[in-house]
Amino acid sequence: MVGTGGPVATFSVWDYVVFTGSIVGAAGVGLYQAFRGRGQKSSAEFFLGGRQMTAVPVAMSLTASFMSGVTMIGTPAEAYLYGSSFWIFAISYVIMSTISAEIFVPLFYRLEITSAYEYLEMRFNRLIRILGTFMYTTQTVLYTGLVIYAPALALNQITGMDLWGVLVATGIVCIIYCTLGGLKAVIWTDVLQMVIMLAGFVAVIARGAVLQGGLSKIWEDAEEGGRLEAFDFDPDPLKRHTFWSILLGGSVTWMSIYSINQSQVQRYISCKTLCHAKTALYLNMVGLCVTLSLAMFSGLTMFSIYKNCDPFSNGDVRSTDQLLPYLVMDILGTYPGIPGLFVAAAYSGTLSTVSSSINALVAVTVEDFIRPAFKNLTMKQTTWMNMGLSVVFGALCIGMAGVASQLGSVLQAALSIFGMLSGPLLGLYLLGMFFRTANSTGGLVGMLLSLVLTLWVGIGGQIYPPSPSKSNPLPVSIAGCNSTLQYNMTTATPWSTPVTKPNVRPPLADTWYSLSYLYISFLGTMMTIVIGLLVSMMTGGCRQTKLRPELFVRKYNLVCFSRSSKSEDLKTIKSASDLKMGVDNSQFVHSEGSILEATKL
Repeated sequence: MVGTGGPVATFSVWDYVVFTGSIVGAAGVGLYQAFRGRGQKSSAEFFLGGRQMTAVPVAMSLTASFMSGVTMIGTPAEAYLYGSSFWIFAISYVIMSTISAEIFVPLFYRLEITSAYEYLEMRFNRLIRILGTFMYTTQTVLYTGLVIYAPALALNQITGMDLWGVLVATGIVCIIYCTLGGLKAVIWTDVLQMVIMLAGFVAVIARGAVLQGGLSKIWEDAEEGGRLEAFDFDPDPLKRHTFWSILLGGSVTWMSIYSINQSQVQRYISCKTLCHAKTALYLNMVGLCVTLSLAMFSGLTMFSIYKNCDPFSNGDVRSTDQLLPYLVMDILGTYPGIPGLFVAAAYSGTLSTVSSSINALVAVTVEDFIRPAFKNLTMKQTTWMNMGLSVVFGALCIGMAGVASQLGSVLQAALSIFGMLSGPLLGLYLLGMFFRTANSTGGLVGMLLSLVLTLWVGIGGQIYPPSPSKSNPLPVSIAGCNSTLQYNMTTATPWSTPVTKPNVRPPLADTWYSLSYLYISFLGTMMTIVIGLLVSMMTGGCRQTKLRPELFVRKYNLVCFSRSSKSEDLKTIKSASDLKMGVDNSQFVHSEGSILEATKL
């Protein structure tokens, strides 16, 4: 009987057919793009799709690239365990999309960069660019390992497949279409995978509504179980989720993901025009909100079904991240092909993120490390190097999945990784874009000190998790369970020795280390800006007599279809190209006066 615990169905032949078909289709897109564009594999084509992409596919790719298996599996579990407060992230998405579209996109688009970290060398110096690239690479490899691990849990729960087999298969498929197809393959594959992801959520909600007697019944059960109390205005920064932590910390965290992350920057600067790039981000905002809503309602559906028999407490699953896969087999196992669709959805989210990460990692490695050292590479040599690096980074991300298995909740761990590393980096960009007095010394010291701070609190929080009084899990019940599986998993994890949490908690464990993981990024961003400004002022500020105007935010770029925006970007395109070629300040001064005059509204 559904919702009463115990063993559930396993994959049927049709499930394997549906699952395999979706993965083969995804790889096929990459092969098609490789065949179609085999004669035009310059770096601009490989990394940026020739800068000819349009808004709609880029928007869907932007959404899919971070709506991964982590979202597919972690967000419903979040709603089931902690209620609907995570829904407030929709407000954060609106704030993030607006700031990214109106401030960051015009800057990066105008500079015609391939690596987002080229800006750091233009504004500060090469050392800061290299550090920024290293931080991004570390963060992305860790996050991608987590993303690969998430659907492995789902497949292990549903099919009994060996976890290492799943991890390696994921990496191989991504490597194939990243290596051969470049960014175009990644974007068009993301479009297909986004559709599959949404279909998986809809299948769960529709079947749950039929079993429970309608969507209204699911909503009533959620309200009775305390799952709809979303707005907690407590200012306590130690509470895991409050309105303020999501509004402030969540907005800054997602800004660091969409505004300066190479995986996303690479997408919107691949658009054919600035307006297409901005439109893609606003359409992406809608996509994020739709995906979040479907994921959250899937979690509420899960609570309605298991309100009297929690599978985790009953021993039917060994991790809360396996709750949704267990639900799928419980309520959809009798429908051939539907569980296969769900697993394909979780797997598709992972494929989109992993492929995005690999392509972006190759881009920053080539642009930030290899090109400056080997300036006379031929196009053929560059092409082979791009393909080889795709294989290397794919293998590295697969290996990092072992580390990810020790990080607890996949959703919180993912956002914590971004907070610790991207927060200080976002602060560095804002420091350079808005404050002309900031210099390289201030930027470097500010970023390094805030990085030490965020790593301290982030790693401390992993070693000494917050107490239940701060994380606020909602009550569950096993009163209606008929049988117990007691963790009889078909396949054990390849990492069978979990990290042991210390029994003795230091004084900082219930204060500093209990800071909400959402505030880590906010803390890093603000500390970088404040320390950077103070150190810059103490070291004499920016000593350049003339600062290139295209390195700063411009007012006229805030209007997408502004006539002046288009004409002024054409006027500064040459100076931006000169900047990338290393033209010194004295050469630029001759044209700067007319450019500054032209930018006045």
